[in-house]
Amino acid sequence: MHAVEEVFRRESGRVVATLIRFCGDFDLAEDAVQDTLLIALERWAIDGVPANPGAWITATAKRRAVDRIRREGRRADKEALVARLHDMPDDPDRLDDDRLRLIFTCCHPALALDVRVALTLRTVCGLTTAEVAAAFVTSEPALAQRLVRAKRKIHVAGIAYEVPPPERLGDRLAAVLAVVYLMFNEGYAASAGDRLARDDVCQEALRMGGLLCQLMPGEPEVLGLRALMVLDHSRRAARVDPAGAMVLLPQQDRALWDRAEIDEGLALLRRAARIGSVGQYWLQGAIVAEHARAPTAEATDWDRICGLYASLVELTRSPVVELNRAIAVSMAHGPADGLVLLEPLTGQLDGYVYFHGARADMYRRLGARRQAEAAYRRAVHLAVNDVQRAALTARLREVAVEG
Repeated sequence: MHAVEEVFRRESGRVVATLIRFCGDFDLAEDAVQDTLLIALERWAIDGVPANPGAWITATAKRRAVDRIRREGRRADKEALVARLHDMPDDPDRLDDDRLRLIFTCCHPALALDVRVALTLRTVCGLTTAEVAAAFVTSEPALAQRLVRAKRKIHVAGIAYEVPPPERLGDRLAAVLAVVYLMFNEGYAASAGDRLARDDVCQEALRMGGLLCQLMPGEPEVLGLRALMVLDHSRRAARVDPAGAMVLLPQQDRALWDRAEIDEGLALLRRAARIGSVGQYWLQGAIVAEHARAPTAEATDWDRICGLYASLVELTRSPVVELNRAIAVSMAHGPADGLVLLEPLTGQLDGYVYFHGARADMYRRLGARRQAEAAYRRAVHLAVNDVQRAALTARLREVAVEG
C-alpha cells in the first residue's frame, strides 16, 4: 500500500492537470484519479507495480473519466468530451507542460491570492488537504470549503486553461511563485509522515522553478526563488544521520553539502541582484547563502542574517518570518532578546510546532528548565512528522536530565 501511495503522490498531479485540460472539469479529473488509486490498491497488490506506473495511471484514469462522463445522462457534450479524452496521451513524460498550464490557470487574478495558492497546491502539486492546511496554518475543513468555491468560480467564469502571454504573466506571478515555494517547503520539511523530507516533492518544485526561469529569465524573484530552493536542497545529505535522526544545522557535516548546488544558488542571487530590485525570495535566498558561505557554524554572520530578516519582515509582515527573525536575533545577541521578539507572536503561532520548538531552545539556553520543558512538551504534542517529534522528544529528555 505504501508503494502505491508513493507512486500516486509522484504522478497524480501531472495526470489531473492533463485530464482537466482535456475535459475542463476539476471534479471529474480528481474523481477519476481517485478511482484509479482504488483500482491500483487492489490490482497492484496481486500483480505488482507496473513497469511504467505513470502510463498505467494515466491510461486507467482516462478510462475512468470516460466511464463517469457516459454515466452522466444529462451531459449534453458527453460525446465531444469522450472524443477529446481519447486524444489524451498516455505517456506521462508528455504531460509536464500541462502541469505548468494548470498552475497558471489556478493562479488567475480573479481568485484571492491565498485561494489561488491553496487550490494549486492541492490540485496540481499533489499535496493533501491536510498538508495545504498546515502550510497556511489553518483548519482542514475551512480550507476544503474554500477550495470547493474556487473550483466553482473557475468553471462558472470560464477561466482559460493556459499560460498567459508575457504581458499578463505579472498578474499571476506572485501566486505561482508562492505555489512553488510552499511545495518545496512541504518536500523539505514534511508536515507529517515518517521522513523528515520528501525529495520527490523537492525535485518537482525545483523542476518547476527551472521552467519558470526559462519562461521569465529576467525576473529577479524567479531567480531568487530558484536560488533559495537549490541552496536549501544542497544540505539534504547532512540533515539526517545514518539512523534517520534529525541533525540540526549547527551540527551538520558541511562536507556533505552539495557544492554544485551552492555555487548555482550563489550565482543566481548575483544575477538577480544585477537585474533590479529584489523581493522576499531573494532575501530568503540571501539568508540561506550566509549559512552556505560559512565554513563552520561558529563563523556564521548572524548580524548580516538579522539585517536580512529585518528587511524581510518589513516586506512580508509574516508572523512566521518574524519567528525566524527572533531565532536569528537569539543567535546574534542572546536568547533573552529572541524571547522578547517571540512574545507578541504567541496568539498567532500557538498552534505552530516551530514556534514552541524555538521558544524551548531559547529557554534552555537561558537555563530556564521548567519553561523549556513546557515549551518542548507543547512542540512534541503539535508535531505530526515522526522524525521531528523524535528529535523534540530527545531534547525534552535532555532538559529533564539537565535539571
